[in-house]
Amino acid sequence: MIRVLIAEDQSLVMQGLKMMIETDSELKVTGEARNGKEAVELCEKNWFDLAILDIRMPEMDGLEAAKIIRERWPEIKVLMLTTFNDDEYALEALRIGAHGYMLKDADADSLIKSIKNCLNGGLHIQGEVAAKVVPRLLEKENPSPKLHHTLTPRETDILRRIGEGKSNKEIAEELALSVGTVKNHISVLLDKLDLRDRTQLAIFAIRNGLV
Repeated sequence: MIRVLIAEDQSLVMQGLKMMIETDSELKVTGEARNGKEAVELCEKNWFDLAILDIRMPEMDGLEAAKIIRERWPEIKVLMLTTFNDDEYALEALRIGAHGYMLKDADADSLIKSIKNCLNGGLHIQGEVAAKVVPRLLEKENPSPKLHHTLTPRETDILRRIGEGKSNKEIAEELALSVGTVKNHISVLLDKLDLRDRTQLAIFAIRNGLV
């Protein structure tokens, strides 16, 4: 069973999300929070595979909660959910290390697909949000380092697919590798490029024209 935490201050939205998520037999909502503070407190007492956090909540917003969760419990995947199609929110979520960014108007199939993608190591940004965010990542005013000269062709192939938002399993299938080998390559990439996590690798790949 995959344990899911939802942080959402509107009861009707909370119940709707729970119903959509639990249409998949593998997913179970085992934690419900009304704000970011409650979400962090639940993570201190319980174990979750994924946290779905609304951006705007009282007491502590979703971005602050995501930052704390990523720092304290890096094994928990974080999916941001909002009604606001605002590239600044999405960019900040990516900087924090969120694994996905969805709008609340997503249907059940899209939401579950996004959840599964995040859990499998992918990076999911809903289409209309990505259309606004990717150009911002490419802005010259905030350039990233150029591709490291010591990257092997295989590492570059994997980095490109991370930038495309693909999961470890998808990368392994495309390159005829084991999932374990892909994970090892990702660890090497993080070390070589001095980056923190998969999200930063994806941003690096986009900025360097691999996607």
